[in-house]
Amino acid sequence: MKHCTYPSVTVLGSTGSVGEQAMDVARQTGAAVNAICANRNARRVEEQAREFRVRACAMSDERAAADLRLRLADTDIRVYAGTDGICEMLSEPYDADEMVLNSIIGEAGLRPTLATLEAGKKLALANKESLVCAGAVVMPLAREKGIEILPVDSEHCAIFQCLRAGDRGGIRRILLTASGGPFYGCTAEQLKEITVERALAHPTWNMGAKITIDSATLMNKGFEVIEAVHLFGVRPEQIEVLVHRESIMHSAVEYIDNSVIAQFSVPDMRLCVQYALTHPARAEAVIPQLDLCAVGSLTFARPDTETFPLLRLALDAIHAGGAVPAVLNAANEVAVAAFLSREIGFCEISELVGEVVSALQSTAKAANTIDAIFSFDTQARALANEILAKRR
Repeated sequence: MKHCTYPSVTVLGSTGSVGEQAMDVARQTGAAVNAICANRNARRVEEQAREFRVRACAMSDERAAADLRLRLADTDIRVYAGTDGICEMLSEPYDADEMVLNSIIGEAGLRPTLATLEAGKKLALANKESLVCAGAVVMPLAREKGIEILPVDSEHCAIFQCLRAGDRGGIRRILLTASGGPFYGCTAEQLKEITVERALAHPTWNMGAKITIDSATLMNKGFEVIEAVHLFGVRPEQIEVLVHRESIMHSAVEYIDNSVIAQFSVPDMRLCVQYALTHPARAEAVIPQLDLCAVGSLTFARPDTETFPLLRLALDAIHAGGAVPAVLNAANEVAVAAFLSREIGFCEISELVGEVVSALQSTAKAANTIDAIFSFDTQARALANEILAKRR
């Protein structure tokens, strides 16, 4: 067995779906965990902190931080509070060869991404919104700091691996796969009857509620297109989304010689976490082996952007540029939360997002600073909530 040295890691969003899988990779491989953070689940963070003997924890919720301090009063673990506390925790040097894995959900992950890069630490990124909202700020900062962002997302991790077969100047197309979500093949009329319970039943992946709904609306795939544009330096028109129901081919790259290099594996996010930690080396598997004969066949189809308009809206947003993707994301976060709380129907998610983007796009596309992006994020949330209030 080839020995592989794992870096120590800080896991942001340690109680979420990707965060728990990252902790499991650390558990299986013996990788040291320096610090962890979460939103409100102080009980689970206490369990993780004790198991992995972390040096620091942070809770974005102030009350949860106070609770966690009491829970860990018998230890020397430092507890930070709020977004500023998370960023302060990230500025602390723990080890020379440490990595931060950011799996915080939503726009809340953007400031920790920037703090990680400012601290000069290696970054494994599972927070889509960092690049969706501010890719034009994040990527130049990473280059300035000499940090290669390692994607922890099945599709972008796959593309990243496929790019080792050639150079980025030789890319013709990126083939970005999508499961199609639980409502693949449904008509617009059928979508009007979708319940929260049905929308949360993803056919392949076990994810948090927000990402599962984004997968059902195809907004998640739209975000991934925007991410890929920034991560891999390609034009939006170089990315083709393919619905691949089996979720075995996680994405592919077509080069100018028409060779297509793809990455296959069982659908398990732990591989993405492990690859980010060991890159450029590989280590013994933490996931099951793929049996292609058991899979039998692989299918591909083009997405239906008429029935699922959020994918098309995301493509329009990356073409518009500026803070338009940030507006798109903010409106979507409000809309998904409203759907999950049963304030609006499934189809109203795209209607609300479209209305907010339409109202703010003309001014948002000129935004080019991080402060302007945060300002439009705030405006978009306020407008989305105002529209919701009128519907009540």
